Amino acid sequence: MKKSLEDHAARFDEQAGEYDDSNSDEYRACANLVIEHAAPEEDDIVLDLGTGTGAIALALAPDAKRVVGRDISEGMMAKAEAKAESEGLQNLDFGRGTFRKPDYDGNVDVITSNFALHHLSDEEKREAIEVIAGLEPRKFVLGDVMFFGEPDPEEPFYSPEVDDPATVGTLADAFTDAGFSLTAVERVHDQVGVLVAERMPTESDGVPGDDADDEAPADA
Repeated sequence: MKKSLEDHAARFDEQAGEYDDSNSDEYRACANLVIEHAAPEEDDIVLDLGTGTGAIALALAPDAKRVVGRDISEGMMAKAEAKAESEGLQNLDFGRGTFRKPDYDGNVDVITSNFALHHLSDEEKREAIEVIAGLEPRKFVLGDVMFFGEPDPEEPFYSPEVDDPATVGTLADAFTDAGFSLTAVERVHDQVGVLVAERMPTESDGVPGDDADDEAPADA
């Protein structure tokens, strides 16, 4: 039976203390690529979904104006807050939130996530990506368990009882349907990768519309 949100939260609460030391090489490689592709500017606000113990959030904080982390595990976020305090980082804000209900309604420039979205079903992933698109970031960087081909049932990288990875094609379709363009695909493992999706600027972002030339003098 599919695990509930509460089940996942309790599981990660229990793992919080040892989580950083238990991560695989693929996880770390994925996290490094997410950080590299996110590349926030000094005035950027970053939203890190499924922030966990803050691996991505803390790495991006020195380069961003503000980083907001959202997760369902209080234990994981407590670890992230302790790490931020230890490193003297003051531009981070951690709170409860999910992919489909991030509990954040401010401006956001870059959204990141690493090894979290695969807990949702394919339909739930699509809903989550639509919610993310609605926040109007210019970029969404996703590192996750995902299938580049047919997974080997004898050697799954994931745990079928708690994980539900999608194919790269399924994720790409969801991004495109939500108004993103997929600009980078990084393959870390047959079942792990990083996708970079960017949103085309609109007039609401301050990009001039077609009538901008109407303001020029007729004899210009």
